[in-house]
Amino acid sequence: MWVLVIVVLALAAIVAGVLAHPAFGVYRHVSKEKIERSPNYYDGMFQNQEPTQQFTGDINGPDAKHRRWKMLKRFMADKDSVRIPTKPIPAVKTDLKTLPTNEDWLVWFGHSSYLFCLNGKRFLVDPVLKPEFPSSLMLKAFPGTDIYRPEDLPPIDVLIVTHEHWDHMDYATLRDIRTKVQTVVCPLGIADYLRYWGYSDKQIIEMDWYDSFDFRLSTFDLFITCLPSRHFSNRLLGKRNQTLWASFMVETGGRKVYIGGDGGYDKRFREIRERFGKIDLAFLENGQYNENWRYIHTTPEGLEQAMLDLQAEQYFTVHHDKFALAMHPWQEPENNARAIATKHSIRLLDAKIGEKVDF
Repeated sequence: MWVLVIVVLALAAIVAGVLAHPAFGVYRHVSKEKIERSPNYYDGMFQNQEPTQQFTGDINGPDAKHRRWKMLKRFMADKDSVRIPTKPIPAVKTDLKTLPTNEDWLVWFGHSSYLFCLNGKRFLVDPVLKPEFPSSLMLKAFPGTDIYRPEDLPPIDVLIVTHEHWDHMDYATLRDIRTKVQTVVCPLGIADYLRYWGYSDKQIIEMDWYDSFDFRLSTFDLFITCLPSRHFSNRLLGKRNQTLWASFMVETGGRKVYIGGDGGYDKRFREIRERFGKIDLAFLENGQYNENWRYIHTTPEGLEQAMLDLQAEQYFTVHHDKFALAMHPWQEPENNARAIATKHSIRLLDAKIGEKVDF
């Protein structure tokens, strides 16, 4: 019995030590007052604009917990080449620090991490560039895709974090680029993480849906609006939906770039088009979808309708080609996007990881 007690205590100490890692963050509730004033926060949590079931299909309803564990076990055990490539994915290592700021371009790092330059300013979105514990336990990069590190990045005018999930908000990356970043734009609640990780209040602009920030009043020609998405939040343990998830519109130099973040299809794409008019470039989620969570991630059918609703001049799809977080074939999202673009004569920017793309 004493041996069992010692083993249990040792395991508890290990778990407590892991959960004390700064990557899990600490809710200091500096943002608590803002959060509780938000019209999107009620019944003790943030809510989507439309009723949104997190789980659907086979892993919902009676015996749901057992079905989810069964699916998770199958997901962890299934390492075949349909979901995960066996050969390195072709990628390009571009010298990011020498790219000109007098041109508009983008460089995609795989999944939902990308750098783009617009009207002389560099924007970095959801960077996950350093496979460090504990995120390395959850996110295994495809062969050939993990070629960029925080030290490869140039100075960043605006860092945009769309939500708190591990595949979008990486502690090690954000820790290492802190001194390179002038301003961070994020949804409500994310600022608590950033402060804990060493960012100053002067660096952080925390926004609710439909909040805007006019940089023209202080620094340069830039206007950013925080917009809805249809998703959820939780870092690991505790109550869900205590921080907000979002998409963003970036306006500068007479051009508009939409950063879609994560989320299932809903009416927001049509409303965004009606509100902002012509959109020069839209980054849309495409990958890690499944019938069992069709409302919180963009399905192929949802991607097609989102493109038709937004009517952007050009698109770049993300959330694929680096991590296997669903059961679909790893190449399927890209193939779906190409088929949609061909069917509707849509301009799709299609590039390798790391390749400079002019837009």
